[in-house]
Amino acid sequence: MRNQNKLLIEQLDRKLKPFIPVKDVQVPPQGWVRTIRTTLNMTLSQLGRKLNMSSQGVQRLEQREAHGAVSIKTLKGVAKALDMQFVYGFVPNEGSIEKLVDSKARKLAIRIVMRTNQNMKLEDQGTSDKNIEKAVEELTDEIKREMRKSLWD
Repeated sequence: MRNQNKLLIEQLDRKLKPFIPVKDVQVPPQGWVRTIRTTLNMTLSQLGRKLNMSSQGVQRLEQREAHGAVSIKTLKGVAKALDMQFVYGFVPNEGSIEKLVDSKARKLAIRIVMRTNQNMKLEDQGTSDKNIEKAVEELTDEIKREMRKSLWD
């Protein structure tokens, strides 16, 4: 199971990697549909005919997209009507799923080790910084291997 999690993370990272270069692309304020339609010098009526809807329907669609209230299915339909392909994905803020898991596991390990160390200090049994760091590293590795659900709390 442990190797399977690592393999799944590596596979997902490979799938998401092509999205990394486009993570900083800014969506135009009026949305992609209107921006592309107007750049192509296409009227609302022309796009409406391709989508089998009225000019007003296209206008509402463009407004919904600009406000982030349009479905993926609708955007796929618009892309097809424009002879384009709709693409979407997720890009981890950390750069990869593996780094995201590493970061979350380390934070959780620090929380657990420091809580334990605090209790030991109260009993006058605190450990050195070197031992704390070693414990954090070992616990981080264990948490990653087990893919604990508590990573996401």
